[in-house]
Amino acid sequence: MENKPISRTLRFLSQLMELHNINQFKTRSVANAAFKADKLPFALAGKSVEELERIDGFGKSIATKVAELLATGTIAELEELLAQTPEGVVEMMKIKGIGPKKVAIIWKELGIENTGELLYACNENRLVEAKGFGLKTQEEIRKAIEFRMASNGKFLYAQVEEEANELLKSIKAIFPEALKNFAGEFRRGSEIITELVIIVGSTDQQMALNTIAQSELLKNPVVIDNHVNGELENGLLVDIICVDKGDYYEQLFLNTGNDDHVQAVINRLPEGLEEPSSEEMVYKKAGLCWIPPELREGDAYIEKAINDKLPTLITFIDLKGTLHNHSTWSDGVHTIEQMAAYCQNELNLQYLGICDHSKTAVYAKGLSIERILQQHEEIDHLNKKLIGFQVLKGVESDILNDGSLDYPEEILQRFDLVVASIHSNMKMDENKATARLIKAIENPYTTILGHPTGRLLLSRKGYSFDYKKVIDACAANGVVIEVNSNPLRLDLDWRWHQYALDKGVWLSINPDAHRNEGFLDMQFGVNAARKGGLYKERCLNALSLQEIKHFLAHRKAGKLI
Repeated sequence: MENKPISRTLRFLSQLMELHNINQFKTRSVANAAFKADKLPFALAGKSVEELERIDGFGKSIATKVAELLATGTIAELEELLAQTPEGVVEMMKIKGIGPKKVAIIWKELGIENTGELLYACNENRLVEAKGFGLKTQEEIRKAIEFRMASNGKFLYAQVEEEANELLKSIKAIFPEALKNFAGEFRRGSEIITELVIIVGSTDQQMALNTIAQSELLKNPVVIDNHVNGELENGLLVDIICVDKGDYYEQLFLNTGNDDHVQAVINRLPEGLEEPSSEEMVYKKAGLCWIPPELREGDAYIEKAINDKLPTLITFIDLKGTLHNHSTWSDGVHTIEQMAAYCQNELNLQYLGICDHSKTAVYAKGLSIERILQQHEEIDHLNKKLIGFQVLKGVESDILNDGSLDYPEEILQRFDLVVASIHSNMKMDENKATARLIKAIENPYTTILGHPTGRLLLSRKGYSFDYKKVIDACAANGVVIEVNSNPLRLDLDWRWHQYALDKGVWLSINPDAHRNEGFLDMQFGVNAARKGGLYKERCLNALSLQEIKHFLAHRKAGKLI
């Protein structure tokens, strides 16, 4: 078991302890241990109880719980508390913005035991009767429940990628001679997946259908015509479509693009599809270049396909460096030196942008001015040792309520790059939020606008602002817009990438990594950027080390590239 699930289990235990009003000291010690476990630079698995006891913030009680979890997969105390807690109450604890104390009041004082009852109570204005609740809190809870309910049956791409690939691999093992590929949302690289679609083209369609239906590939398989419907272990719906080999490419085309895209292509066909020998043939008959699956959302790229002007979409291998990353200087897990070694040796990159949190982010050990100077000394020393690789001095500076950044100019000018991001007061009205962002963009030291909307997919909507005005401001001021690659963010949304590119704005695929494994999230950022039509010539971290140093120097000098 890895540290993250251990941390999550301890955190859940602490929440249940708080819900049941167990000794505050014990509850807090478990919560602190959960935080520590997530930040440790080594694995807990394989360590003895004595070794676990010696970890800062653990002690004998926590060490025993962790050892029990590693040995049995659970903790007896956790199971006891769960047995005392209605399932619906546990579900309420997962709603964003409702802590265990509030859930305890909702449950024990109002007698509400599930989210459906809670939503009804919000609509009936009953929550305001409880201590610690008001109209504003009630409205926030109502919105959170509605958002959560709307997310049922939806999964992040990153959540299903491994299981999806394993399923296709299993199908390939059963039918080595058959044609098979993903279609639908997954093949298009959509950020949210509601159904996994796979096309199987076989010389014996009925045999393929029966074999898949009778296998253990899916839970609850059902055969409907030439479809085998079922689900994966995580609950994701699956539709495996079995067709004759001659119909394979037609069905792959029809089931990959969304309805508007497919119809737009079909409208250009002088006659039917007539068993095409490839997808390229479908587009050729329609007078189009082959359109990559990621761009098959509506008819946005049809005109470019007519004129052979489709972009050569960016790939992971095009990336030459990584920007916006956090080290142990703020809330990261690995040191700058460890991150640099990983990027150079494992990912074959040329540079690493360290952008630890700024002083306003006290919750993340944001850097004081004194600590910035100390960090820069460490980076200078490290860069003298590195060959063919460089660490760039950056910061993720908080955008304050009035749009200013939280360091004076004499400090901001010391950085190679500044990522300006909003982390607080996300509920401004649209006009104020737009003005706040534009002021930050107009700051001459802002290099990159970080995760522009602040959204968390399937959890939190982004804040409202005028996208066009903000993107136009980036274009006017030479500010790059981030494509934050964290699978929960993928922000800026790909639907606005083309507008930004048309306005001359550069994009940067940033992992926002807090540990070495986080650098791999750039692949999810690449997926999103491809959907937005990004090509390497307009991606900041596709520049070589010398090119990006030139770019950043021009930016600091107030020149536009």
